[in-house]
Amino acid sequence: MFNTGSPAPLTPVGSCRYDSSLGLLTKKFINLIKHAEDGILDLNNAADILEVQKRRIYDITNVLEGIGLIEKKLKNRIQWKGLDASKSGELKDDVASLQAEVQTLSMEEHKLDESIREMQERMRDMSEDNSNQK
Repeated sequence: MFNTGSPAPLTPVGSCRYDSSLGLLTKKFINLIKHAEDGILDLNNAADILEVQKRRIYDITNVLEGIGLIEKKLKNRIQWKGLDASKSGELKDDVASLQAEVQTLSMEEHKLDESIREMQERMRDMSEDNSNQK
């Protein structure tokens, strides 16, 4: 059976592009890391287990390393850094602190905007007074 409902090339019914997507592969890769011995994963083994080319593994590791979720330990070995659940309380405190800081800064910005508006009015009034005196 073939899917003929779209103008795209014919694809077998039941095959799904998502099954080979980088997103799904990333989920499987992260699952491998989390279950790896000592939390260190060999990239060659990961490529074999996931049955993909190593360049696909590198696509994933480059992004995860770029956002600080993994780090390279040795050649072809990476370790999960991720977010530690024990630090979630600290994160909540940090978020609350940053929200309070944003509110304080917003109030300060409002006061400064008001001062600027008042000064602009004074300058306009002074300019008009000088024009009227000439």
